Amino acid sequence: MASKRFALPGPLCVACGSCVKVCPLDAITIWKGIIAKVDSKRCVGCGKCAAECPASVITLVAREEAAQ
Repeated sequence: MASKRFALPGPLCVACGSCVKVCPLDAITIWKGIIAKVDSKRCVGCGKCAAECPASVITLVAREEAAQ
């Protein structure tokens, strides 16, 4: 069963890579050295990335909200 939420980095991401290091499923990559991208199909919404983000720009969103 898929998780009800997933991580979503905001536009103020500084691409430091802290989230990439703590993601247990390797669902996060740094895209072109400028922003974190999350593979929502792999992300289980554990929140480790959001807790680790020094810029506090990662939020956990409900999959239903993202679909709208």
